[in-house]
Amino acid sequence: MAGEARSDCLFCKIVAGEVPATVVRETETTLAFRDINPQAPTHVLVIPKVHHPDAASLAAAEPQIAADVLREAQEVATEEKAESYRIVFNTGTGAGQTVFHAHAHVLGGRGLQWPPG
Repeated sequence: MAGEARSDCLFCKIVAGEVPATVVRETETTLAFRDINPQAPTHVLVIPKVHHPDAASLAAAEPQIAADVLREAQEVATEEKAESYRIVFNTGTGAGQTVFHAHAHVLGGRGLQWPPG
């Protein structure tokens, strides 16, 4: 169920401390950690601590936490000194989502091309 931790979710396990991650920021509602397969010098994931399968369901159910994720993504970019950066939410397998827990990718530290995919 959305909002409740899931035992089969990698990111829920990271939030619970069951799986290690290199945490760069943490708030009451969010956790930010380095991606294990970085696509840029700065590649940090920002997740809500509550489980929602994607950004759309998070925004619909808990808009304040969705805003917290976005605010923390900006804070990560500032702390990482990324003058230019991209915040990406992949939603669905066709968009490249592989972990079905809402998350933002903060990418920076190099030139980013457009279109992205």
